[in-house]
Amino acid sequence: MRKIHVIGIGAGDPEQLTLQAVGAMRDTDVFFLVGKGEEKDDLVALRRGMLAAHRPDGAYRVVEARDPERDRAARGERYAGAVDEWRARRAVVFERLIGDELGPEGTGAFLVWGDPALYDSTIAVLEEVLGRGAVTFAYDVVPGVSSVSSLAARHRIGLNRVARPFQVTTGRRLADEGFPEGVDDVVVMLDARQAFLRFVDDGDDPDLHIYWGAYLGTPDEILVSGPLAEAAPRIGRLRAEARARKGWIMDTYLLRRGGDTTTGD
Repeated sequence: MRKIHVIGIGAGDPEQLTLQAVGAMRDTDVFFLVGKGEEKDDLVALRRGMLAAHRPDGAYRVVEARDPERDRAARGERYAGAVDEWRARRAVVFERLIGDELGPEGTGAFLVWGDPALYDSTIAVLEEVLGRGAVTFAYDVVPGVSSVSSLAARHRIGLNRVARPFQVTTGRRLADEGFPEGVDDVVVMLDARQAFLRFVDDGDDPDLHIYWGAYLGTPDEILVSGPLAEAAPRIGRLRAEARARKGWIMDTYLLRRGGDTTTGD
């Protein structure tokens, strides 16, 4: 039977690859690289660099495919349907890759940014492919260093404080629903709208701090931290400049009430 490795490769730093990830890469015959367009060619280049470093034997193939476009304007009740539709179209791509490019006893791999368990659809899409029944395979998942972990390490902070929870959410939910109830430390991912600006405009929490990072683990990494009211204009300027220069941006941040960086227990 075919075998698939879903390999978490970290936030971008090649040195964040785990020994388990390297082992899975060395066990792979075909690597499937699903790209998001020309503006993200450097993400494909980073993956290829990791392969060159850890598979110097060259005894593998790389197959690239274009990721289907998703309706990013969908909001409210339409959002879940738009995601389901995108995943279904992704399943068609994955099914073709596995069926056409991998022999009946071959081993393939998807190299997933960060950790496959955190805001990534690869596992769900593979399950959908299996459910379609056209191709069969076994798969395993190798955890990776997430952008959340990388953000905390680069800012030298803990994500939680003593005996208190933290929450990971998306920019869309933060923009729509505001600061979550019952937590003072919120990690925000996938924020194309800079949802943190709503708290600057409200001005009702002067003790709110932000720890922000973009392109974490790559040569283009940018870090900003400080009181939100002071840091937000700088983040906005740096973000706009970086996006204009590269054509895309991936950023993550922690919003913290009180600014206390005491680590958790």
